[in-house]
Amino acid sequence: PSSGSKLKLLLPHHQAMANDEAAVKAKIREYLDLTLPECFVPELGEQKQGKVRSIYFSGPNVVMVTNDRVSAFDYILPNLIPFKGQVLNMISEWAFSQTKDIIPNALIENIDASVVVQKKMKNLNVELIVRGYLWGSMAAAYEKGDRVFCGLTLPEGLIRFQKLDAPIFTPTTKAEVGHDENMTMEDMEKLLGKELAKKAMDSAMKLFQRGSELMKKRGLILLDTKYEFGVDEKGVIHVIDEVNTPDSSRMCTIEEYESKYPKIAAEMKKGEHKNVTELMKAKPELKMKEFSKQYVRDALLDLGFDPTKDKSAPKLSDEQVVECAFRYMKIYETVTGNKFEFPPKMAPEKRIIANLQKAGMIQGCMAIIVGADKSQAESIQKELSGFKIPSQNVTFPTDADAAGKLVAEYNKSTEPLLIIQCSEAASAALSSSLFPVLSCTSNGMKSASSLICMPENVGRLAAQIFAHSSKDVRSLLEANIEEQQRKKARTA
Repeated sequence: PSSGSKLKLLLPHHQAMANDEAAVKAKIREYLDLTLPECFVPELGEQKQGKVRSIYFSGPNVVMVTNDRVSAFDYILPNLIPFKGQVLNMISEWAFSQTKDIIPNALIENIDASVVVQKKMKNLNVELIVRGYLWGSMAAAYEKGDRVFCGLTLPEGLIRFQKLDAPIFTPTTKAEVGHDENMTMEDMEKLLGKELAKKAMDSAMKLFQRGSELMKKRGLILLDTKYEFGVDEKGVIHVIDEVNTPDSSRMCTIEEYESKYPKIAAEMKKGEHKNVTELMKAKPELKMKEFSKQYVRDALLDLGFDPTKDKSAPKLSDEQVVECAFRYMKIYETVTGNKFEFPPKMAPEKRIIANLQKAGMIQGCMAIIVGADKSQAESIQKELSGFKIPSQNVTFPTDADAAGKLVAEYNKSTEPLLIIQCSEAASAALSSSLFPVLSCTSNGMKSASSLICMPENVGRLAAQIFAHSSKDVRSLLEANIEEQQRKKARTA
């Protein structure tokens, strides 16, 4: 057919794709307020708050709730990205299934799209980074004159976006706060021992190779990525975090790379630009479109954000948030071959609580006992356990500020709480509680919502408060009421 007829055939196809993208983005807009900032579930036990997830150490397992926050340049953005947490979990679950022959993973099950249960591991505390291309921070440092990275020397004459002769291993420390620091293989060996360090490097390189093969089948290039490993009680190494997700990796389409890199290389041979970064400023149409957090980084820079000087990241526009969510969804569909299904329109924290209840991991309510001596705490907990209400006996700090922070933390609870106050301790702090405070003393407390004088009645009152949050509590309360009615009937 003539070029004109070809154009006529292509236009409806491209128009349909554009219409489909517009429809998906319109759907995403409906979920802008249905995002997960964090999900504090006191029943799950000790909590460790990471950048983008809450981690609970529950018995032999670890429960990880991935939120919709996104970090860039080591800053947490004020915006939440719809579906971001669940997309990362779903890609990792798929990747785990594709790589378990290389290295075992810690995954036990996904309770919810945003909740993962894993076996407890000892974290190696190393970011295991593999790079196949001169990209990202390494490219920036190379353009400034650096040639040695993590003990490896790169040759002269490379340019940004160029494919390396072979993938290289560039580990870093895993910083809780601030920036990660580059490590050499010798540094890793000192930290982990020679055998474990080599095993970790070999496993990371094999995972990258497998990831590259899988991505190629989907029309993608895995440019670089990072992994996190841990060891179990027998010393067996496991992968414990995301595998080849947009947050842990850089990717682009083969089409994007093959259409732009030759042009970039040709432009650089002319000698008119100092480096590719300068070329991008002159010809922004040559900039590579990535499937990664790079879109977020670029959006921040476009807003005038300077990561070296500014103390917080600016807020993205709704359009930028929608674009970011759309990209997360598209990379999930491209990598896995699965269609992204929009979740029911409900607050994600409510969905998470419901799924944790369904899995039998929580009751969906909890009593916090404050200021009780051992005998009193045991008496109250016995009454509560009669209705299967979980409880925790807490010693409040004597420092007013510390007590206030503890109450503020409980105020973030996703599940309903009942605070049972047994002494005057923390009265001032408890006055700011968002949950009911029950005074279980002889004279009552000003901070309390109500007063109960007999500990044996605490369980029943707590059951009445939590009956609409937990089916188990409700059924036991109904059984208790029926038994009381039968006793009255017999007495009459």
